[in-house]
Amino acid sequence: MATDTKVLTAHVPLGLADKVDAMAARLERSRGWVMKQALAAWVDLEEERHRMTLEALADVDAGRVIDHRAIQAWADSLGTDRPLPPPVQ
Repeated sequence: MATDTKVLTAHVPLGLADKVDAMAARLERSRGWVMKQALAAWVDLEEERHRMTLEALADVDAGRVIDHRAIQAWADSLGTDRPLPPPVQ
């Protein structure tokens, strides 16, 4: 089955390139395979971060927020003998 692909190039620091080569050798995979795995993982992470940002902004728009001072007071209390319960909306 043929898969459409596109060649991407990037200049990377020599130290990073050496690490990629070492990892490829250790895994007995090609440098390209390692790069595809790394890029796919990074893209997945960034997509999830973007989704979570949009979700958080929707919460703010809907008024689902907790006052900063309440959060700060709770966080400050965590290392004490009498920690506060987590603040609620």
